[in-house]
Amino acid sequence: MYKIITDNGSDLPKEWLQENNVGCIYLSTILDGKVINGKDVEMSAAEFYGMLSEGAKPSTSQVNPEQAREYFEEHIDEADEFLYLGIASGLSGTVGSVKNGVSEVLENHPDKKIIVVDTQSASLGQGHMVWHAVRMRNEGKSLEETAQWVEDNKLHFLLAFTVDNLFDLWRGGRVSKASAVIGTLASVKPYLIIDDNGKLVVPKKLRGRKKSLAYLVEAMQEHKATAYPENNDMVMICHGNVPEDAEYVKELVEKELGYKNFLMSNVGPMIGTHTGASLVVISFMGDKRY
Repeated sequence: MYKIITDNGSDLPKEWLQENNVGCIYLSTILDGKVINGKDVEMSAAEFYGMLSEGAKPSTSQVNPEQAREYFEEHIDEADEFLYLGIASGLSGTVGSVKNGVSEVLENHPDKKIIVVDTQSASLGQGHMVWHAVRMRNEGKSLEETAQWVEDNKLHFLLAFTVDNLFDLWRGGRVSKASAVIGTLASVKPYLIIDDNGKLVVPKKLRGRKKSLAYLVEAMQEHKATAYPENNDMVMICHGNVPEDAEYVKELVEKELGYKNFLMSNVGPMIGTHTGASLVVISFMGDKRY
């Protein structure tokens, strides 16, 4: 059986990764020159977002080729075949680093096979693909079949999100300070997606938190896939540190769209550094990203 690997950009719960035999490569979150979340260093969502609320300004660091090489060398005896599903290259250089590291690993282990897929997504959009890859592996699909299915369908995994505090996006380098000030005064709440190139896009702006949360469900209704009924039973929702808002979105999805299968999680420090505590994310399969 092949080993599936992702990175912490996927925001999948650690317990879920362990239960489903999924490996994880860690991008680092750094504060004052010290890694506060990453390989062998874990910080709870409550502690991390508490630090942000007190004015902490962490940064993140992508995986470099040497770290990727070391990861696969460390785990090379766990399987003969590996599938790595990584964070969008439009957001991080990690996938490129993994490809470079893997090339060296395969030179040393020519009997092994490693396929690297750029999911062109992040958070639970990326995590959603991992979930389906695990499902396919458990159904007996081969490494090649699973990798090809993800490659063929990755643009049908839609990730939609919103934030309540535009200054969180400004601190994370995602909007200008002027946009944050003007938007806050006007109670603007951006609706954001990751586009086909794996980059952040703001296709719509709404007024008020409830409207922006409800619009996540409206977008899902507009774009949900009818062509994938056998694969379209899972909805994933995660949040920074606003569980009540995530639960509100879940209840809307259940009531208005009838979905019953959910995976809920926190947005980890790596993603949360750039988005802040008020982030709410929804991932589902759909016809197109926008």
